[in-house]
Amino acid sequence: MAGLPGAGKSTVAEVIGNRLGYAVLSVDPIESAILSAGIDSDQPTGLAAYLVAEAIADAALANGQSIIVDAVNAVDPAREQWVTLARKHGDSLRFIEVICSDTDVHRQRLEARDRNLSHLEEPTWHAVEQSLDEYAEWAGAAAAIPRIRIDSVQPLGHLVEQALAFVQS
Repeated sequence: MAGLPGAGKSTVAEVIGNRLGYAVLSVDPIESAILSAGIDSDQPTGLAAYLVAEAIADAALANGQSIIVDAVNAVDPAREQWVTLARKHGDSLRFIEVICSDTDVHRQRLEARDRNLSHLEEPTWHAVEQSLDEYAEWAGAAAAIPRIRIDSVQPLGHLVEQALAFVQS
């Protein structure tokens, strides 16, 4: 999964994971757990969360399990880590990028959500706008991986069907 905070990645990932029986590894709860251990928020806890998710994904793939990684994946190094991991295990990889084309809807969703991550603050709309400025074009090895872009202004059922058709193709 890839996309800005509040775009709908986690919702789509959870439904797909349930339908396919795949584990969903979400980076944000991992980062919240790292912070709950007393690691200062001025440390690179986001990077640490991606690395922990990668280690868990590595173990799952080594055991023959399929997974969904739920993360922003806004920059090439984040995307490339999943490409490298899939290649290591000889597994296929597909990126589902979730966008929300309606800025007002996106902002309302973001401001209304409460994920109960006690040690991780919800991003502000301003932070999401900054993330959009930093969201890199797809390049390198990740650009060669099959990717679908779905728009979360569409009904959830439609998004899930699009994503499932893509994953199972």
